[in-house]
Amino acid sequence: MAAYYVREIFPLTPLPPDPPGLDFYLPTIGIHVVTILLAAYFSRLYHVPRAASRFDIGYRILGAVSLAVFLSVAFQTLIFKNSSLETDYPRTLLVYVWVFTVLVMIAGREIHSQIVYRLRRRGLARDDVLIVGDGEAARYIVQKIQWSPQLGYDLAGVVTENGRGSVLGLPALGSYPELPLLIDEFNVDSVIIALPEMDRRQLVDLVTLCQRGQVDIKVYPDVFAYMSAGLSVDDLGGMPLLRVRDVALRGWKLSLKRGLDVLGSGAALVLLSPLLLVLALIVKFTSPGPVFFYQPRMGLDGKLFPVLKFRTMRPDAERAGPGWTVQDDPRVTPIGRLLRKTNLDELPQFINVLLGQMSLVGPRPEQEAYVRQFRSFIPRYMERHQMKAGMTGWAQVNGLRGDTSIEERTKYDLWYVENWSLWLDIKIIVRTAIQTLTGRSPNAY
Repeated sequence: MAAYYVREIFPLTPLPPDPPGLDFYLPTIGIHVVTILLAAYFSRLYHVPRAASRFDIGYRILGAVSLAVFLSVAFQTLIFKNSSLETDYPRTLLVYVWVFTVLVMIAGREIHSQIVYRLRRRGLARDDVLIVGDGEAARYIVQKIQWSPQLGYDLAGVVTENGRGSVLGLPALGSYPELPLLIDEFNVDSVIIALPEMDRRQLVDLVTLCQRGQVDIKVYPDVFAYMSAGLSVDDLGGMPLLRVRDVALRGWKLSLKRGLDVLGSGAALVLLSPLLLVLALIVKFTSPGPVFFYQPRMGLDGKLFPVLKFRTMRPDAERAGPGWTVQDDPRVTPIGRLLRKTNLDELPQFINVLLGQMSLVGPRPEQEAYVRQFRSFIPRYMERHQMKAGMTGWAQVNGLRGDTSIEERTKYDLWYVENWSLWLDIKIIVRTAIQTLTGRSPNAY
């Protein structure tokens, strides 16, 4: 209906002398509504996860609506052929219908999400969750839940092997054999087993203990399970083989990603040139030393390249060798502290991207000394170097920045390498921009 009235005001093509009234299109509106419902259903748009990304939902709506609009035209022609309701579907009306349907569906989903988030923050529609384990994985999950009240989870406690201890202040309620009693006593809705190192037989026993009523059971994956998520069947002269790793970025996709890098970095350098000049002058006049900081980092295929940043530390900061930056690091200059907090120190890396040394999106580059250290105890760590290092990445937009778990960052990096798509890059870039400008939590997107 909105498309009909807007078409009268802004006709992209000349209107016929005597256009039909809105009532003429009522049967078509009915077909359109039914088609939209079916397309949304088969696109699983009525199955909304707790942590649904706005970008993923919008992308799925775009696909469902595009299909539904064209199906509506086809059904309208098929059903009303040779009848008094037969008409050519105006192209301008088709465009407006598509635009308004996408906008209204996205707006409706956003309103619904905001209502649900606010109700959950006020204590409604929440689930009690029990964490099994007390290791690093358990701490990571507890922290995620504590930082994401909009997910609607209340932490009941943790269950440890001996029934003692705590995780980030969350007390242990009992031991593994007591799980059935604890689930009933605390009316638990969901159990998360955070024991990636546990033997598979023991894990099956734990899952069996948790199977009580309508309890939702989730298992934090170990390294093999993480690799298995990308398993595919390959063929070697008729002999079936399981392919554990299949890098998504190859062939024409490399050119597509490089095109995005050139366009994105070129536009950014032009648009941000006044800001870059101001920041360079501030760095130069607030502390002695050069404006830029060059440091060899490891990128594609394990090759070193000079990463470029605005200098945020004293010139002699690494006189004793490279070291992690810690909170209130005395080596950081006053303006450098602000640049690091806002990530503005990394803007010169657009030059690295334009030169082809980096990409807009990819695993963050590390120093060679740290790479040698990490690859000795993190499985598959070097596989993240099968793609160019990026200014931002899947791990970073999910909250894994700075002094966070290297193992967790590696998992996110490997998932990105094996599941790359142009849409994923665009989503990461948009999320990075929003998080940088607003300072909002990654979990909000």
